[in-house]
Amino acid sequence: MTLPRILVLVLAGGAGGRLELLTENRAKSAVPFAGVYRLIDFPLSNCEHSQISDVWISVQYHPTSLSDHLANGRPWDLDRTSGGLMTLPPFQGTERGGWTSGTADGLWRQTELIRQFRADALVVVSSDAVYKLDYREVVDGHLQSGAEVTMVTTEVAPDDASRYGIVQLGEGGWVSDYAYKPDEPATTTATNEVFVFTPTPTLDRLEALSHQVGKDGLEDLGSHLLPAQTRDGAARAHRLESYWRDVGTIPAYWQAHRDFLSEEPPIDLDEPGWPVHTRGGRHSAARLLRGATVEDSLVSGGTRVAGQVTGSVLSPGVVVEAGATVVDSVLLPGVRVRTGATVTRSVLDDLVEVGEGAVVGGDGDITLVGRQAKVEAGSKLAAGARLPDPGEED
Repeated sequence: MTLPRILVLVLAGGAGGRLELLTENRAKSAVPFAGVYRLIDFPLSNCEHSQISDVWISVQYHPTSLSDHLANGRPWDLDRTSGGLMTLPPFQGTERGGWTSGTADGLWRQTELIRQFRADALVVVSSDAVYKLDYREVVDGHLQSGAEVTMVTTEVAPDDASRYGIVQLGEGGWVSDYAYKPDEPATTTATNEVFVFTPTPTLDRLEALSHQVGKDGLEDLGSHLLPAQTRDGAARAHRLESYWRDVGTIPAYWQAHRDFLSEEPPIDLDEPGWPVHTRGGRHSAARLLRGATVEDSLVSGGTRVAGQVTGSVLSPGVVVEAGATVVDSVLLPGVRVRTGATVTRSVLDDLVEVGEGAVVGGDGDITLVGRQAKVEAGSKLAAGARLPDPGEED
């Protein structure tokens, strides 16, 4: 039996504005997670373990922050002579050239290239969620169903549902109603930004919609395309029963790290049959010095801890000096917390320095400190505050 020809399109070109300071100098998909990973490692690892070797990545904002990490796809076995990993930057020269203004708009701009590939199934995924999923299993169910689109769904909290595309299900898992980011969600069943499309009818429909609303009116997949497919009875759902978390906001990003600090994390990142791969091997072992106390935390290679760390994630190269305290926080690569300083419920971006005796954060909203910012010795940065990259203040 001939295996279906599958193409995966990873949407990694969004501005990621809801991640605030973390995406001012990097692509959203390149944001670090759980110490040594980047967000894009999750869909790429899913592709690897699903045995899908044709993966295209749509890039736009801060592309160099992502290209260095991708390393031609080698960590995910995508460095192939034929096929493998390909990046799709914005381009000029045709009527479809220009800056992408939404996920559906981005798909429309790559229509001709996708048609030339002649895939049996087009898998479109975002790169700002943490999860494991066998894309090939979803594709097999999709092709057997005869649907035009299969939406992978998950349950979300009622007070969070308005952030997502919300579906209602009919008989046999077919989608009877779809609403994109509704003010009053009818259910808590949300699409988790993994879609399997039958390419030809989907691209034909997208072309027709572009004539109706104009190429600048296509916006996101949930704006026109998915509602039209649902109205025509061409959409079905595939329920994801396992862990999935969108980390596209600072509170969600912080909470996702909390999830992985439990005794039984929701995903085994080193699962023998399905490890999450990344570009690594550039740091020495972590050093826990005399007097250090580390509890309920993730400590990456290249870190040096002489103080107290509780319920936190330390990325490579972090230094916590003697007498310093870090509680319930996420420290990205190269952060240094000086003697006597305290960091609580905070996210500190690359190369931040917290001066001696300084106090960052506290009970309440999450505090965010931008890349290379310096918290002066003895100063206090209140809970929920934002301290930007010093280069952004000019």
